[in-house]
Amino acid sequence: MADRLGRPRPADGRSPQEGRPGLAVIPIDLFASSIRLQQGGRIRADRRTADVDQDGWRLRAFHAKTDADVHAGHWEVHPEAEEVVSCLIGKIRLYLRPERPGQEEEEISLMAGTVAIVPRGRWHRIELDTPSTIMAVTLPRGSRLEERTET
Repeated sequence: MADRLGRPRPADGRSPQEGRPGLAVIPIDLFASSIRLQQGGRIRADRRTADVDQDGWRLRAFHAKTDADVHAGHWEVHPEAEEVVSCLIGKIRLYLRPERPGQEEEEISLMAGTVAIVPRGRWHRIELDTPSTIMAVTLPRGSRLEERTET
């Protein structure tokens, strides 16, 4: 027996979720939570924290109305992994800090439905063009913020 997408169902006709006793499927407030993608295929939702030494990848989504909401006055770096930065709603600018003296910042414009992958160890920051909803995925271990001093 198969479901409407052609996936096999257990012999008793239950969906795969129904076949996992003791696990309730509940809605999670994505804007108040961090979703951690852990080794072995486990996924965990936790209250949003600044803990950068968590195991596993972290998915976060947030509404940003002002540049202060995206700490535009700070550079951020993730030395352990690349970061996916996605604009879900609105329009943002992702800046990459110059790698050598005398170079200019790189500016990447992201409109709703677009994504950029920030290379591992590359300092970056975000500014808003309009209020936006942003989603980011990275391995937070060792992440750092540094105040932006250039004008």
